[in-house]
Amino acid sequence: MLRQKLQDDQLIALKAGDKDKLSVLRFIIAQIQNKEIDKKSELNDEETLSVLKKTAKELKESIDAFTKGNRTDLVEDNKKQLTIVSQYLPAEISDEELKKEVEKIISDNKSVYDQNSKAIIGICMKQLKSKADPSRIMQVLRSFDSPATRGRSG
Repeated sequence: MLRQKLQDDQLIALKAGDKDKLSVLRFIIAQIQNKEIDKKSELNDEETLSVLKKTAKELKESIDAFTKGNRTDLVEDNKKQLTIVSQYLPAEISDEELKKEVEKIISDNKSVYDQNSKAIIGICMKQLKSKADPSRIMQVLRSFDSPATRGRSG
């Protein structure tokens, strides 16, 4: 269904002459097709979403690198592409909601957390990857792992 939306939007962009959007959508669809060739079957929506997330992550990394290299022309180009890709990603939960979710996971897995606080990372990533960027999840987890907060959560 998500792939169909991408293809429909690609056709609309082609007819409208929107070259920026068209090139981004063509790239994403090519990435999806490459994954399908590797898998030897069509991707489901979740797998298609992971291709989109990977593309968004690569664009963010490129923006950071180009910013450090003072390449403002390339920064702007990548930001436009990221905006287009982001339209197809589900909205992420707020920082406050993310913190509540992590608190809940920690309390549900208290024994695991007490034995090895790092083990909770995998559990959080698995349960929250569709709701928030992994870097945000790690940021929230770090705030829980600080000595000041460790004593309070009992």
